Amino acid sequence: MNDTPVVGVLALQGDVREHLIALAAADAVARPVRRPEELAEVDGLVIPGGESTTISKLAALFGLLEPLRARVREGMPVYGTCAGMIMLADKILDPRSGQETVGGIDMIVRRNAFGRQNESFEAAVDVKGVEGDPVEGVFIRAPWVESVGAEVDVLAEHEGHIVAVRQGDALATSFHPELTGDHRVHALFVEMVRAKRVPRSL
Repeated sequence: MNDTPVVGVLALQGDVREHLIALAAADAVARPVRRPEELAEVDGLVIPGGESTTISKLAALFGLLEPLRARVREGMPVYGTCAGMIMLADKILDPRSGQETVGGIDMIVRRNAFGRQNESFEAAVDVKGVEGDPVEGVFIRAPWVESVGAEVDVLAEHEGHIVAVRQGDALATSFHPELTGDHRVHALFVEMVRAKRVPRSL
């Protein structure tokens, strides 16, 4: 069986193209996902940055919210950046009205915690599981994680705030590694997808 995992990028809003490029560079077959039938064909999924309220409403509109929740519950590997991190939180500290999440990570997330658009910044972040130099984190209206449950592994912090987590097959970062040309975080996720996929081929 071909060992190359097929990884989708939820293509409703946000920096979809950059994630597709980063995934391809990390040796995955990368595809945009807009419909339930496209979701059914991928081994793992990236939920990109953007506006979390808009993404949740569009996911519901496109009939993707329930299929997404089901696949995450079943253990499909999923990686959320920025707004994607909010989408993977079991709880949002200050949700907008009508805002829903996919869930999958036992964490409470604070939206726009690092400030507004004009307070965006870059910082070197040591990410557990990523070899070599620190990852250059691009924080754009980024959330942070207020608290995590016992099953959640904290992978990185910035100034005392949790900015990267993993729970089982779900990974999330506050920052945007797809914007830097450094594909190591995507490579970590692709390895998670590959590891999950192997038993299915036996």
